[in-house]
Amino acid sequence: MEGGNAMSQLTRSDLWSLEEYASRRSQFRAEMIAHKRLRTVHLGTSVTLLFEDEKTVRYQIQEMLRIERTFESAGIQDELDAYNPLIPDGSNLKATMLIEYPDPQERAARLREFKGIERQTWVRADGFEKSFAIADEDLQRENEEKTSSVHFLRFELTAEMRAALKAGAALGMGIDHVAYHVEIDEIAPETQASLVTDLA
Repeated sequence: MEGGNAMSQLTRSDLWSLEEYASRRSQFRAEMIAHKRLRTVHLGTSVTLLFEDEKTVRYQIQEMLRIERTFESAGIQDELDAYNPLIPDGSNLKATMLIEYPDPQERAARLREFKGIERQTWVRADGFEKSFAIADEDLQRENEEKTSSVHFLRFELTAEMRAALKAGAALGMGIDHVAYHVEIDEIAPETQASLVTDLA
């Protein structure tokens, strides 16, 4: 493990009880909306990447426990086991990818066209090669005909790439799919500043 600032996995002691969460939820939710906005990158008009971190994952778990009224330790552990893999571990960025088309028929057509798009999505530190996503580990999110509208992506970065980003090299992103091509040379500086904190 290089460096000591990579995010650790969440444990039960990091979570609020259902009662405490009920009293804190509106404030936590407002904080999360601002935090997520900072960690969101729009790739063209229809694809959004939300970069996950300890905070976004914690919020997701608290919301799931609240919706399901879960307070037994086994149920809480199940949620932790499901969501902890989304927390970056120092050598990578992790994102939820959303493919968004309001019209159901258009969405169905596009998801057929976009088969494989999740593996054609990349991030790049200026001066380096693109790092293409490792998509949907342990999850089956596409079939023979189409892709899914939600994917979980992991972008692995070498020590050199991480050092360059921490030193201020621009972070670019894009998609190289034949049916959906977009390239951003440099994401918003405040978004980059937030994402760089994920790296060891």
